[in-house]
Amino acid sequence: MHSGGTVSERDSNAGFAAALVDEWARCGCTHAVVAPGSRSTPLALALAREHRIEVHVVLDERSAAFRALGIGLASGRPAILLCTSGTAATNFHPAVLEAAHARVPLIVCTADRPPELRDAGAGQTIDQAKLYGDAVRWFVDPGPPTDLPGARATWRALACRAYSSAVGPPAGPVHCNLPFREPLVPTGAEPVDAPGRADGRPWTSTSVAPARAAHDVVVSLAELIHARPRGVLVAGWGARVAPVVVERFARAAGWPVLADAISGVRADAHAVSTYEALLRVEGFGDAHRPDLVVRIGAPPTSKVLDAWLGPDTTQIVVDPDGAWLDPRHAATQRIVADAELLLDDLAGQLAQTERSTGEWLDAWLDAELRARGAIDRALDAATTPYEGVLARDLAAVLPEGASLVVASSLPVRALEWCMAPRDGITIYANRGVNGIDGFVSTAFGVATTEPGPVVAFCGDLCFLHDTNGLLGARDRAPVTFVVVDNDGGGIFSFLPQQPLPEFEQLFGTPHGLDLVAVARAHGGRADAVDDLHELKDAIAAGETRVLVIRVDRNASVEHHRALWEAVATAVSSPR
Repeated sequence: MHSGGTVSERDSNAGFAAALVDEWARCGCTHAVVAPGSRSTPLALALAREHRIEVHVVLDERSAAFRALGIGLASGRPAILLCTSGTAATNFHPAVLEAAHARVPLIVCTADRPPELRDAGAGQTIDQAKLYGDAVRWFVDPGPPTDLPGARATWRALACRAYSSAVGPPAGPVHCNLPFREPLVPTGAEPVDAPGRADGRPWTSTSVAPARAAHDVVVSLAELIHARPRGVLVAGWGARVAPVVVERFARAAGWPVLADAISGVRADAHAVSTYEALLRVEGFGDAHRPDLVVRIGAPPTSKVLDAWLGPDTTQIVVDPDGAWLDPRHAATQRIVADAELLLDDLAGQLAQTERSTGEWLDAWLDAELRARGAIDRALDAATTPYEGVLARDLAAVLPEGASLVVASSLPVRALEWCMAPRDGITIYANRGVNGIDGFVSTAFGVATTEPGPVVAFCGDLCFLHDTNGLLGARDRAPVTFVVVDNDGGGIFSFLPQQPLPEFEQLFGTPHGLDLVAVARAHGGRADAVDDLHELKDAIAAGETRVLVIRVDRNASVEHHRALWEAVATAVSSPR
């Protein structure tokens, strides 16, 4: 009841919440992440009572949001994310932004006060309308549930539209702001009867066909590739192309593949894993400058590679959603198409023509062979652990079917610099807005849906940003965390801020904490180790464990400089 109203003969809150949850289950949702609160009670109860949806309760709203993000990142299906009204909803914002930029499906449900309590001094009430601005694919505030004719179709269509908008294209977050009037607990009356379709199907299903490039676009691009044999395929994060298709295209084109470690396609004989080091060698970039570049996925992590791909080189950017992925404004042409379908079609088209590209490809693969050997020798010679050694060895020793979740800042760069080509593992990263917050929870979200072991590789500040994500870890799918502890912001030691007299205060930011003790205080099993020898045993144990490896920041910088020098020497030396 509310002021001036009457008690409905049926429970509108319960009927509305049950209809939404049933419809989301019909659409394909299997997970919900709930941050506890009162105003969200109707929807929380409906989720808890739905056997098709597994509910994860997370105390901290920011951690809850990133757990839901990780579920969507790994599964491609949106998790339902729920919180109460007020500042709880603002703590979802970082994950909403990551989902928006990374194109991760997410259904965000924020409970709210009814209109008569807004802007009237009611507790725990803020303006939640369009709280996340343009970051969401769709926003809806249907008002408090009311037992009116047509409620069945209205409520169920709302749920279907939310799901469809979340999965895209493009995928991303949707925001359902849901006001509930009291009583928030079931009234004892029958819920409003709003049954779904009798055949169990969603109220409204949406079919989306992949964006396939027109035949004339394929023919035109194939002719351009044929005319310019000195080309490269650059694959960034989110490329969403099967390695076998990349290999087929690269073989037909006679091109090397400069594949970011987190692209998912640094896997075959055409993959050049050492481009960061090679492009630092004086004269190499100019001698190996391509006449044509085809780019799939996001811009590369490497600033060196990104700068080398300047506007003087013909660049074709391929993206299925038409995203403008061109921060240096260097693209010559954009093709809105599914990259996997396009590369496969191009491989078929190129196979119909004679091509001579051996010298170009051989030059790149010879440089890769030399640089790879130099990097591995330098890493093997290190007497103390540092990020490059850990990144290479971690990617190499993971078992087939494992998932590696890598954090932004230095870990993702170390992986790009040092990871050798390999297949059989899946790499995840929050590279939509490249933040380090919510990493622990993202890794647990990935583990929720991935069948194989999950290992997370991060720095100390990243780990400290989300230690709340460890709460309740014993009851979840296990994650093995490999934490590089360099006592602060190690990435800044590689950046222009390093010589500044205020460096330690503003950028190095030493924390002086015992990360093992911090992890244990949050209920996790944690140990300080010197290398990755315990990793396999930690994975096999089937429980969440934190392995902390101390690294000297200054020594790490010197080790990486030695990598570049070793590659320069190897590439410049005559055979």
